[in-house]
Amino acid sequence: MNSAATTPQAADALLLAVRPRQGCWSENDYLWLTNHCTRLVELADGRVEELPWPTDTHQTVLAFLFRLFDRHIDALGGVVRFAALRLRVREGRFREPDLLAMLDANDERRQERYWLGADLAVEVVSPDDPARGYEKKRADYAAAGIAEYWIVDPEHATITVLSLRGDEYSKHGLFASGEVATSPLLEGLAVEVAAVFDDQSARRA
Repeated sequence: MNSAATTPQAADALLLAVRPRQGCWSENDYLWLTNHCTRLVELADGRVEELPWPTDTHQTVLAFLFRLFDRHIDALGGVVRFAALRLRVREGRFREPDLLAMLDANDERRQERYWLGADLAVEVVSPDDPARGYEKKRADYAAAGIAEYWIVDPEHATITVLSLRGDEYSKHGLFASGEVATSPLLEGLAVEVAAVFDDQSARRA
């Protein structure tokens, strides 16, 4: 047997080769795929969407934010997780936020295989498709009832904080370098925008 057939890359190729047609993916199909595949994949109403592989910048920003949110939310008795962890937005739709958090670690929506909701989500915008973070996931997270959504954009060095009002988000603030991002949900949380995108500051956080 060719040993290459056992590599993760070969297994991914095989799994994707035998996949259902786009538009025909079920939740069980998706869950099975993501249990066995090393790629980052989301489900959107019968269609699978492969996410871009994270860059060093993406991971540096994400690590900084995880440490910051984890310290703050852990003190409140909550929990923060980072990708890849599946979030079921609604029937037939799964996303994998860069960060997601619950203010109560014992919240029943916190399930082992995937979460059924969250109080806060964060996405670091990928340059290949900015609309994914700014538009598609904004609509999805609002539909899921996630109270607060942070859109972190390394290319423009900005952080957009959105707060859920009814079934839509309203803009709490657009924060740029030299400003401090705040959270309506998390009293006392203050994020220096410049530090998020400064490589050395982020590494020391």
